[in-house]
Amino acid sequence: MRKLFSLLFLCLFTATSLTAGERYYDFNDRAQAIYTEIFALELDRAELDIQAFRRTNPTNLVAEHLESYLDFFQLYLSGNERLDARLESRFDRRHEALESGDDDDPFYRYALAENYLHRSLIDLRFERYLAAFRNLNRANKLLRDNAERFPAFLPNYKDLGVLHAAVGSIPPSYKWGVELFSSLNGTIAEGRREMQRALLDTESPFYLETTVVAAFVELHLAGNPERAYRMVNELALNPEASGLHCFVRANLAIYNGRNAEAIRILEAQPRGGTATDFPYLDFMLGLAKVRSLDPLARIHFQSFISRYAGRHFKEEARQKIAWSYLLQGDEQNYRKTILNINGGSNAGGDENAAREAAADRPPHVGLLRARLLFDGNYCTRARAQLNAIDQQTLTELEKLEFLYRTGRVYEGLKDYENALSFYGQTVTKGRDNPAYFACKSALQAGLVEEKRSNNQLAEEHFRTCLDISPAEYKAGLHTLANAGLSRVK
Repeated sequence: MRKLFSLLFLCLFTATSLTAGERYYDFNDRAQAIYTEIFALELDRAELDIQAFRRTNPTNLVAEHLESYLDFFQLYLSGNERLDARLESRFDRRHEALESGDDDDPFYRYALAENYLHRSLIDLRFERYLAAFRNLNRANKLLRDNAERFPAFLPNYKDLGVLHAAVGSIPPSYKWGVELFSSLNGTIAEGRREMQRALLDTESPFYLETTVVAAFVELHLAGNPERAYRMVNELALNPEASGLHCFVRANLAIYNGRNAEAIRILEAQPRGGTATDFPYLDFMLGLAKVRSLDPLARIHFQSFISRYAGRHFKEEARQKIAWSYLLQGDEQNYRKTILNINGGSNAGGDENAAREAAADRPPHVGLLRARLLFDGNYCTRARAQLNAIDQQTLTELEKLEFLYRTGRVYEGLKDYENALSFYGQTVTKGRDNPAYFACKSALQAGLVEEKRSNNQLAEEHFRTCLDISPAEYKAGLHTLANAGLSRVK
């Protein structure tokens, strides 16, 4: 605390004792070294080095830009809302300092915009959606103005590309909020073009960051996980030495159905040392292991819960711990664990866990095994689990889930005709059911037809998805459906 207050005092003194004419932005070798420290998650060392940088370079505003990255990672990794309250004044001070820079420098608006972007991501994490929209809008205006004044300044297109692609994926039912609170607009195609333009600057100090961001746009918004995987694998990442590199590589492996590879990467994650703790990596490792039906996955979920200061993902982690007991036939410990869930966040996984706890009804073990195995891309094993289920013993909701999961497994096995048949049955029988199965089936049918270049059929399925309003995962499913529409129309 003493170090933090000393740093804040130094920052405030520096921000008020210099005139605007003295300020400039120079991403020099020392700044590059601190930036590298931050992305290695050596955040305590970076904090001290930024403080030293300010003493020796008191008029170089790159220190403010670096501190914006620093605060973002501190808050995002920890989920600590009390820390957020303490760091909020640093955001305001940074903004004031950055505004005193040279208006004719392309870094002037870029650094201001990044300060807003980093803050908006924290606002989204802590579910302050109105504040997030406002900060995204401010960043967008700065970036747009910067592109008009300095069209050759390529780092600008990294952020514009993400904003335009993200806005282009927002479903129509949510667009009113964007239009009401911001001037944001764009399409996924526009965002991808801008990301590719940013990647032309291979000498940029932000090139590695830009490539990873572009890969995640391909993964989550462009519907191209294979391309995203290739992009990341071509980078010189070292997941055994960097928690952030570990997260990126494992995340892409999971989304590409390479569960065993994800487990290998996550088990080799760096532990101990001076880097800032990254407990979410153990959450990911727990997910990967439970998808291989390894009951010891609960060890990693328990590690995450004990180390993570935030409230997100914890209910989902407890749900997965409960599942690990159920997989072993231990319903007593399942019930004991599931009763500890009482709702902690609005995240889809946490909400799903809270609903399961409130229902006080364990999932069907055979369907659960099939679900987990499919999520790990063990499709042949998943199909065997489904074949072993006596459908006459299932409830109406379980029968609907059986249809959906059978369609998913056929899709994973690339038997698209059977997949589409089961997706169609799920939509027909479950359109009015509050479960997400029908909505997700329509989405997957659209993705299958898009993959087969049947764009008109894909569009019909995506629109069906948007017409269904399940009680869970609605926003995420509709976002993906709208992203699909933007690609096939």
